[in-house]
Amino acid sequence: MNINYDGRRFRKLAADDGVTAGYRQTADLIWANFSGGPIRRGNVNGICGPDGTLRFAYTMVMDGGDVIVGHAVSTPERDADGVLVLREEWERYGPHADSGVSYLAEVTDAGDTR
Repeated sequence: MNINYDGRRFRKLAADDGVTAGYRQTADLIWANFSGGPIRRGNVNGICGPDGTLRFAYTMVMDGGDVIVGHAVSTPERDADGVLVLREEWERYGPHADSGVSYLAEVTDAGDTR
């Protein structure tokens, strides 16, 4: 799946916390900023593979002042309605160590994911 992420926005499925990420891309380099809910500021920096898979590191500053760092691999999929969904396998380091899988859907219109 050849995808250019520049200008696309994503929001986590099954979470109504208001966190939205805005992606940018130049060649294979991707980066994103995100915030909302308990996240004051977050950043992503990484690489987009030829199949649209993203490999990146991230940092987040939480409302309480905690700083969280980790890495993730996001694999693009299409849902039944054709919406671009990222299956994100993530891992956090340090005192907030954890791992899991999240799904982010592209925001297509005024904050809606479809």
